[in-house]
Formats: sequence, C-alpha cells, structure tokens
Amino acid sequence: MAAAATAVPAQPVSLVADGLRSHKGQILICLTHSADHFPDCTKDPDKRHFTVPVRDGAIPLGMVPPGEYAIAIIHDENGNGKLDTFAGIPREGVGFSRNPVLRFGAPGFRSVVFPVAGAPVEQVVKLKYFL
Repeated sequence: MAAAATAVPAQPVSLVADGLRSHKGQILICLTHSADHFPDCTKDPDKRHFTVPVRDGAIPLGMVPPGEYAIAIIHDENGNGKLDTFAGIPREGVGFSRNPVLRFGAPGFRSVVFPVAGAPVEQVVKLKYFL
C-alpha cells in the first residue's frame, strides 16, 4: 500500500513595516494570492485584510496555506481608513512585499509575489512617501 502524500501545512506569515515616518494613525494591510485583487484586495473573497496600530517589530498575519502571495500596505497617518492622494500621488506611505522600485502606480503582482511553503515567512516592507 502506497504512503499517502503529505500535505504541506499552513505557515505563519508576518511583516515588518520599515521606514515609518511617524507613529501616527494605523497600518492598512492586504495579503492576497490573487493578481486580480491586487493591490486593493477589498473585493477578494479569500483576502486577509488587516488594520493595525502603528508599531515597531513584526506584525503577525496568521497561518497561511502554501502558495504565492503578495502584500500591499498603507501607512494611514490620519486614520481615515484609506489612502489619501493629491493629483493621484499618495500623501501617505505605501509599500509592497519584495520592495519593488515604485514609479507610477502600484507594481505588478508578479514583481511582489513571494512563496509560502514549508517554513515561516517574514516580509520586511519598506514604506515610501512621495509627498
């Protein structure tokens, strides 16, 4: 009798928000495995969407099944629950997993995706402030 395949268990995922310019407000976090719902995962049925107080150190995002994921974060300094912009330019800090170079608009899903498989994952996300 053949041995049953061993499924890879869910792993803990966390992030560190690096480069915060203040400790005001909150951090809005989107963790998704869907390119169609990135970077705004509010309509993603499988999303993990978090609002946490600004803090130093790791922010746990829970146990995540194996797969490819992307993280988008906003430093919502005024605490209004959204990214404030001026002429389309973010007025608050933004960051993404794997820290791609940010130019015009959000990066593509493939440039920020990271694997979850067999070990805990910690993403250090560097925030960028344009204004």
